[in-house]
Amino acid sequence: MTLRLLQHRAQSGERGVIAAQGDSAAFVVGFPSIRALALHAIAQGISLTAAVAAAPKGDAVDIAAEFEAGRLLAPIDHDDDAHILLTGTGLTHLGSAEGRDKMHREAAAVEKQTDSMRMFLEGLEGGKPAPGQAGQQPEWFYKGDGSQLVGPTDPLTMPAFAKDGGEEPELAGIYIIGEDGTPYRLGLALANEFSDHVTERHNYLWLAHSKLRQAALGPELLVGEPPEHIEGSSRILRDGATIWEKPFLSGEGNMSHSFANLEHHHFKYDLFRRAGDVHVHFFGTATLSFSDGIAAQEGDVFEILAAPFTLPVRNVLTRAAPQEVAVKAL
Repeated sequence: MTLRLLQHRAQSGERGVIAAQGDSAAFVVGFPSIRALALHAIAQGISLTAAVAAAPKGDAVDIAAEFEAGRLLAPIDHDDDAHILLTGTGLTHLGSAEGRDKMHREAAAVEKQTDSMRMFLEGLEGGKPAPGQAGQQPEWFYKGDGSQLVGPTDPLTMPAFAKDGGEEPELAGIYIIGEDGTPYRLGLALANEFSDHVTERHNYLWLAHSKLRQAALGPELLVGEPPEHIEGSSRILRDGATIWEKPFLSGEGNMSHSFANLEHHHFKYDLFRRAGDVHVHFFGTATLSFSDGIAAQEGDVFEILAAPFTLPVRNVLTRAAPQEVAVKAL
């Protein structure tokens, strides 16, 4: 059975790590965070699975009940938000170019191959190179530091100036950099990458602006080799009723790039191999409510679920209050 790790915060504020396999789950004694457990595993030269197996176990726990009570956190964090980097790659899934290409064609109102379609086709041709080789470079974007990461049941808050707040159901790779600069993949988390698609549609060169938004992670870190096929569903609830729902696919079998290729083109940069840093890297999606003409409203709830994860990522959409920003000369 696949090992899943979760982070828990009790009402007292005490933190702990939960190990779950199948329907069973129990606290892992001696570790307040998954990051601490990972650093221990690296220092011991063992896998996360081996580290969990060797650690004493505490009380059994009902993770579904803890999720509903809001006591499960994002499965990775850091004491200093500046040491978490949120990044991602787009146009990585089979079919992912359709919505993006349509968006950009409508904006350009011309009948020619868009840059999005060109990049997708290049990835389709060269995104899965032979082991040990570098393939086609993907699209890449930056979302922010750890201050932009929210938990599985926390609100997703768009800025006051945002044109849109839209869901993006996908997988995120969770990484930590060892003392020698080696990137270690801890596992995968379910994610809502959350973007401003109206801003992006205005001009694809505004993609960078549209991605500077929060992102949410589901509570479970899926440890071990990434599944070849992941099938889930994404839906939006308004006043308790589902206004949009659609299945989505992920995993390498449904992608135009391999995980190894996406990881290579991220971690090839020295600045992304700084010892102790945590990376949350979003792998992209082919399913958006925005592509179906849905405009999410404040108060809507995004819910994303996919096996073998057993819990969803469920977040209400809110908007931040306006802020006065003035630059002063010194």
